[in-house]
Amino acid sequence: MAFDVHGVVGSVFSPLISMDPNPHNPILAILMVSLLISIITTAAQKLLVDQDKMKSIQDEMKEFQNEMREAQNSGDNKKLAELQAKQADVMKKQSEVMKMSFKPMIVTFIPILLVFYWMGRSIIAKTVIEVPLAVYYVMLSPIFQAIGGIIYAGRFVVTCNPVFTAFHWGWLGWYIFCTFAFSQIFRKYLGFNDGF
Repeated sequence: MAFDVHGVVGSVFSPLISMDPNPHNPILAILMVSLLISIITTAAQKLLVDQDKMKSIQDEMKEFQNEMREAQNSGDNKKLAELQAKQADVMKKQSEVMKMSFKPMIVTFIPILLVFYWMGRSIIAKTVIEVPLAVYYVMLSPIFQAIGGIIYAGRFVVTCNPVFTAFHWGWLGWYIFCTFAFSQIFRKYLGFNDGF
């Protein structure tokens, strides 16, 4: 008996589509999925990463890089030799930061991959969102659509509406926009150092 991943994930998220006012173009369903994913990933980062320790190490590394740059620019060989002796310790700390930042990704990777798999095979894959011209360019949509066109063989819709002079995003563009916005808000209110 085969395990139906699409069916299992669909049984969790399909009600969102059926509650959407426009189930044939479920913009609000994607918004809700991105809200849920943002909560999960931000909570994982908050719980699995010691933010203070990470900030402390990053500040230390930044200071080390500034000192190294100053020593190179001034030609201070003694200071440069001193800093190069400390470099192994700094590299160790840098790898510690990388390990810390990978922890939440490892925990959330499979669930998010399953949700993406479901979205790509559901009615969500046919979603088209019209966005104002300014938003289209500020979000660097032409670049993503060019890359997406290469990767997905033209799955992204790049059309211009002459009446509104607006462009369209596919489901992935809308998902990325919503997830980015929600993540920044959650990071700010959960006390992350790098939230807006």
